[in-house]
Amino acid sequence: MRENISLKRFIPYFTLTMIVLVSTLILWLPFILRFSHWLGLSISESNFLYIYKHYDGPLYIIPAKSFYDPEIIKTLRVDISLIPGYYAAHLPLYSLFIRIFSYVFGYLKSMIFTNVFFTVILAGFFYYFIRFFQITKKPLLLATIFLFLPRFLVVRSVGAPESLFILLVLVSLFFFEKKNYLFAGVFGGLATMTKSPGILLFFAYLLAIGEQCLKQNNPVNIRNPIGNGLPAGRQGLPRSFDVTSGFARDDNNAKFAFNWRWFGLIFIPIGLLLVFILYYFQFGDFFAYFKSGDNIHLVFPYAIFNASKSWVGTAWLEDVLFVFFIYILTVITLRNTKHRSFFYFSLVYLIATTFVQHRDISRYSLPLWPMACIAFESFFTSKKFKIAAMILLPAIFLYAWNFFVQNVMPIGEWQPFL
Repeated sequence: MRENISLKRFIPYFTLTMIVLVSTLILWLPFILRFSHWLGLSISESNFLYIYKHYDGPLYIIPAKSFYDPEIIKTLRVDISLIPGYYAAHLPLYSLFIRIFSYVFGYLKSMIFTNVFFTVILAGFFYYFIRFFQITKKPLLLATIFLFLPRFLVVRSVGAPESLFILLVLVSLFFFEKKNYLFAGVFGGLATMTKSPGILLFFAYLLAIGEQCLKQNNPVNIRNPIGNGLPAGRQGLPRSFDVTSGFARDDNNAKFAFNWRWFGLIFIPIGLLLVFILYYFQFGDFFAYFKSGDNIHLVFPYAIFNASKSWVGTAWLEDVLFVFFIYILTVITLRNTKHRSFFYFSLVYLIATTFVQHRDISRYSLPLWPMACIAFESFFTSKKFKIAAMILLPAIFLYAWNFFVQNVMPIGEWQPFL
């Protein structure tokens, strides 16, 4: 009996693994089978190279092979005219895993395997995450919905660091909520070594800690927070426990008490510092990341709405308004959650995203997607949403196939990537 109960615990993880693998295989199918026409879509010289050359996957292979050494980069003779310093925009952790797995698969297959591998782990961890915090009564359904956001469906099926990045962000948030600040800092630092927006975790945590300190000194009326159904009042709790902040306090003399464990969060900026030190030794420039070409897209709020800019290039941007709208609602919905890091991370990341001047806002904002799933779990697990999602699912796959055909790098010589 105990063995059956133990095995049942693994069924959701196995199910999510199969969902990731099967959905990815379906996306790859027309390219594996070399179909020149697929459900009305024309695919010129159809083959799996479409998956390999999807932006920006191959650009992470160059750091994996060269470890950012400009001389080695030059010897690779990449036929795309990019200066060696351009690769500083592609941070090292994803490339490091590509290199590790390349000893088994080679670089191109490793680029894909690494992403799919971490997507499987991400799916399982997100399921565990929402179960642990009792976000929803239907964690398997919500974790499945999480996997099928159209832009994420594409990103998790090609060479890209987003799955690894989102996984590290969620692990960091998980440990922060458990008040294990050392692990929150370490995994936040790893997130920062994957993509630079990981540094936003540090600022989100500072805000969360600042709020806790204010509540410790100035207790407020106890409300019923979002998430977990924590009852209002102090039933069963000692008078020295502040429900709203999670801090023990003296009711007669509430004072700020510094927690030395907060120092563990310093590993988040240390992660980015280590990347810059690596660039100093390889490129001779500590700030090489900021000189990697036209890659720093932070301008001013809503700067994306400018068709004349090179990374925008179109006036058809109404979908971006919907992206902003969804994540603004996410922040508003999470404002009263007892998991304060969820709210502050969403707030800080959303503010930063509004400054991005790039057409691909849906990709830049992907780390907000799990927070949206948490904020609107009751809607995403409702019967009406399930019906709508099933009707829309074929369109999501058609979107992905169309995107695969269009968003490819002009690679003529593959030797540097092998």
